Amino acid sequence: MNKAELVTAIAKRADVPSATVDAVLSGLQEELVDAITRGEKVAVSGLLTVERTQRSARTGRNPQTGESIDIPAANTVKVTAGSNLKKAASNVPV
Repeated sequence: MNKAELVTAIAKRADVPSATVDAVLSGLQEELVDAITRGEKVAVSGLLTVERTQRSARTGRNPQTGESIDIPAANTVKVTAGSNLKKAASNVPV
């Protein structure tokens, strides 16, 4: 599902105009980016948690040449599924 399909589905389910849903999703994206930039954790109970984490510097290996390379430390984003998402995923047959 892409963003346009998501906007349409939410608009239909919530019985609101698509433009409103699109504006809300854009606002959510901007707020998540700002929160991550500030180093804050964002938790939507039952849905997901988004937080910035630090990855330590480490030594890696170039898979083509086998040569060792130094990978610098970096900030990354960690997204954790909430209980409702985990429950939905576990109810789908394999």
